[in-house]
Amino acid sequence: MSELDSTDLRLLRLLQDDGRLTNAELAERANVSPATCHRRLHRLFEQGYVRSVRALIDPQKVGLGAIALVGVVLDRSTPESFASFEAAIRVLPMVLDCHLVAGDFDYLLKIRVRDMQDFNILHGERLIALPGVRQTRTFFVMKEVKDGEPLDF
Repeated sequence: MSELDSTDLRLLRLLQDDGRLTNAELAERANVSPATCHRRLHRLFEQGYVRSVRALIDPQKVGLGAIALVGVVLDRSTPESFASFEAAIRVLPMVLDCHLVAGDFDYLLKIRVRDMQDFNILHGERLIALPGVRQTRTFFVMKEVKDGEPLDF
């Protein structure tokens, strides 16, 4: 990957703040021509600096008001058990984040559901049945203080 200059960084910040900006708007705000802006953005996407551009949906408005953070302990710490768990977790759309972590758990999951009853069904039917799961520990979020903040670079 090539080095990012101040214009690249400015474009990334602008795009991160508002992914709906047109190429012309981005170019104007970054003080570059539209052609330069388009070429640089294409390169930033191609090189993987920008993984995707998407809308942030208000979870409350679509009926997904509850967040559960779930620590998962697997029965074995082997590459095969990790791979099996990760493959199974990827297909669960309600799991927003899954991180392999150090500490008391093997994985930490962020899950969005309608309510506690919805989570109870998910937990009983899907989570504890995932490959290799020995134990889970759930924390319900009472208040989101910071969530999905832009990167500071």
